Formats: sequence, C-alpha cells, structure tokens
Amino acid sequence: MLKVGCCGFPGGFEQYFKTFDLAEVQRSFYKPPREETLRKWRGKAPEDFEFTVKAWQLITHSPASPTYRKAGITIPDEKKNRYGAFNPTPEVFEAWETTRNVCRILGAEVCLFQCPASFTPSEENIRNMKDFFSTINRDNLLFAWEPRGKKWTDPLIKSLCEELNVTHAVDPFASKPIHIAHGIAYLRLHGSPPGKRMYNYQYSDQDLNRLKSFLQSIEAKEVYLLFNNISMKEDAVRFKKML
Repeated sequence: MLKVGCCGFPGGFEQYFKTFDLAEVQRSFYKPPREETLRKWRGKAPEDFEFTVKAWQLITHSPASPTYRKAGITIPDEKKNRYGAFNPTPEVFEAWETTRNVCRILGAEVCLFQCPASFTPSEENIRNMKDFFSTINRDNLLFAWEPRGKKWTDPLIKSLCEELNVTHAVDPFASKPIHIAHGIAYLRLHGSPPGKRMYNYQYSDQDLNRLKSFLQSIEAKEVYLLFNNISMKEDAVRFKKML
C-alpha cells in the first residue's frame, strides 16, 4: 500500500483534504498547536484521513538551532544543555509527552524523529537514544528516525533501528532505507536529486519515473511517501496521476 502526501498543508486545509489522504504535521516540530486547534483539524479532516506527526524539536535539536528562533522559543542559558539530542532529562521527556498527546488527538499512527546533522554518532548521543526510546510510552506508534550526516554509517543505522524498533526514514533520492520496521517504510522527498538544489527544486517527470522504479525495489507492506519541496503539492499530484 502506497500513501502519498505532503509535509504540511500546501494550499490550505480544505483544498488539501480534497486532494490527499495523508499529511505530515510540521507545526508539531516547531511549537505544537493547542489541543483545541488539533481537535479542529481532526474534526475538519475526512474520517479516513491520516496524520503523521513530526516530534517536537525540543527532543532532537539543541537550543542553538535556528528553528528555536523561528518558533519563538527562548531557553535560559543555564538550561540549554537540557534540551535536544534525546537527552534523558525531564524537559525532553515532557516534550515527548506533548508530542505523544498531539499524536493521540490526531489519531496518528506514525511519529517522525528528524535529527540535525549536528547530532553525530557519539557514544553519548547513542546512549541518549537508547535511554529515550527504551523509557518513553510508545502507545503502539510506529517510530521513524531520520538521521543526517555522513558519519551515520549503514551498519550503525541498521543496528540502532533494529535494537530500538524504529524504521529508517530517508530521502529515496539519497539512499534506500536501511531498516524497515514492521514492514512500513517512511520516505521524505526533500527536493534533492543528485546535483540539484534542495527545497527550491521541482521534480521532473524523469525524476518521478525514477521514484516509481525505486518504490518497486524496496520490500515493504506499506510506504509513506511525503513530498517536502517548494512545489510539493503539484509534484505529489503529478506523481499520484502517474501511478
């Protein structure tokens, strides 16, 4: 089963709901919406519409990240080392409970943890990941983990994903997923075919045909395919028509 959608709601909610059956919620990464807002989203969406949720940045990103400023979040200097990098602190676990509540209200089945390139495979970071995923309440959610940076080798990604029971989220134009947990693949298209620009790139028909071939090469029961580039809505619609 292939599920196609976008990261966000390009074109607005009402039009989006008429076009797609899936969306990855981005606002939960920057600053999770109020419960009232989440319930309105769930109420406006068709009954069979599926939300996936991007985990709050307080879990994965340090306060030095510009995404904190974009979200208007200010952390006191004396507490900055208590956020991000899956630190086993009350602040990070509280951020998970907030993310978990977003998933609950929206009825999400998948939660994505996207890490910055600064999150390298140090002993401390790996230990933090293991502590975090072995401690939190999962609520039968599928966890997808998207590491960044060349220091994360395929064997290490595979080992961690297997141990922590998470699926490897990846851009299909960059590589294949190293581990697909429970037969569910999670693919995010960042607009970056080799040699091209990233977010500002629009996929060509040739790119999308390559994507079709890629999907036939992976073994998965379900595939979540989320476009995350400047023309995400148009590209996703074109791809759905090509199927």
